[in-house]
Amino acid sequence: MPKIVDHDKQRRIVAEAALRVIRKSGLEHATVRRIAEEAGLSVGSMRHYFSTQEDLFSFCMGLFVERVEERLENLKWEGPLVNDLKCMLLQFLPMDQERTLEMEVWFSFSAKTLIYPELKKLSNNMQDGMHKASQFVLDKLVANKLIKPGLDIDLETEKLYALIDGLAIHGILQRDRLMPDRIESIVEQHLRTLYFDVNQNM
Repeated sequence: MPKIVDHDKQRRIVAEAALRVIRKSGLEHATVRRIAEEAGLSVGSMRHYFSTQEDLFSFCMGLFVERVEERLENLKWEGPLVNDLKCMLLQFLPMDQERTLEMEVWFSFSAKTLIYPELKKLSNNMQDGMHKASQFVLDKLVANKLIKPGLDIDLETEKLYALIDGLAIHGILQRDRLMPDRIESIVEQHLRTLYFDVNQNM
């Protein structure tokens, strides 16, 4: 009987190999040949799964979006609210080896968004996800009547989004100065500034 190949599984194997090459050598060195060698495939076989480099990079970026979405879906909301909201936001930040790898490669991809239109679309999707998460935080505080009075919700959403996006960048570029525990502390302290009567409601 002919060998049955799981096409989607094989595409994921190739994509994971591409991510390893990109992390070790940079996006500019992620040639078809090097990725094929890393995946244990011939160049011809790899092109069967990804006809173009753009197709491969798009699939890799899509994997990152899937991973973040999966982590968000699996979060357990156990309280207190500030801790749950903090844990949600930390899914977008380089807090461990997996998330650090994601951020490193993501920034490599982002540099190519002007060349590959499909990458720009996926990059925008990731940014939209961060913005929606920030909006969710503010909406959650409002719904639970924990938001400090007088705050401009739209402005606070943009501030929180800018904070998370900035921490993601600096968590990669200035890793020795901005360690994961420091990142977590910054996020938590910012969330506390949004609460009304923190001591009573935490």
